[in-house]
Amino acid sequence: MKKINLGITGCLGRMGQQIIKSVKTDKNFKIVALTESKQIKKKISGIKISKNTVESLKKTNLIIDFTIPKCTLEILKIASKLKKRVVIGTTGFTKKEENLIKKYSRKIPILKAGNMSLGINLLMYLTEIASSSLGKNFLSKIFEIHHKHKKDYPSGTALMLGNGIAKGKNKNFYNLIGKKYLNKKSFPYGNKINFNSLRKGEIIGEHEVKFSSGKEIITLNHEAFDRALYSEGALSAAKWLMTKKAGLYSMRDLMNFK
Repeated sequence: MKKINLGITGCLGRMGQQIIKSVKTDKNFKIVALTESKQIKKKISGIKISKNTVESLKKTNLIIDFTIPKCTLEILKIASKLKKRVVIGTTGFTKKEENLIKKYSRKIPILKAGNMSLGINLLMYLTEIASSSLGKNFLSKIFEIHHKHKKDYPSGTALMLGNGIAKGKNKNFYNLIGKKYLNKKSFPYGNKINFNSLRKGEIIGEHEVKFSSGKEIITLNHEAFDRALYSEGALSAAKWLMTKKAGLYSMRDLMNFK
């Protein structure tokens, strides 16, 4: 198989650095572009860091983007012009920005995921199935733990799991959001989905979804031990996207979930 010429945007960020590290052990890729939103005089593995431009990304086959929404939209504008595929791991888009991404996906193949872990995406799928199968007699709540440096809560992944519960019930997620607790030893079930977030140490990520009828409890959980699982998931997405036509895809498509 011919190597995929890869561009990594946000190359100095935590995920950008992790992807560079993972590429070193994956023979399917060759890094041809490392970019940031502004010019930086630095090299990584002999590659000069460039500003996000048509010129800096023209040699790529595919771009992996873990940045911020404003930067992602700039990348999509460039990628659309160059007809390049894009894997988006950036989160926090507004509804208007989400619509712009859909617009770009009519011209180029885009895979967008709030979490690139194959395990987390399986957990989301199982959460949706459980919510649909268990019905209204079961209440649900979500618990997540992350490192002490993480400021936002609940995590984006916890909210995605909550959305899975809502989908299973055929309800609007925003109407089902309950209380959001921080660093509580215990927290209650409710008619809506309650969240509890714990911030401590250097924990990479743990997520737990519980369903209770009062007579029994079903627990679904996922623990991450190495950040490489996110970068390896992004590289799996990149390989998969290389064979796809223009469109907006998700990890769910990659994993062939119905």
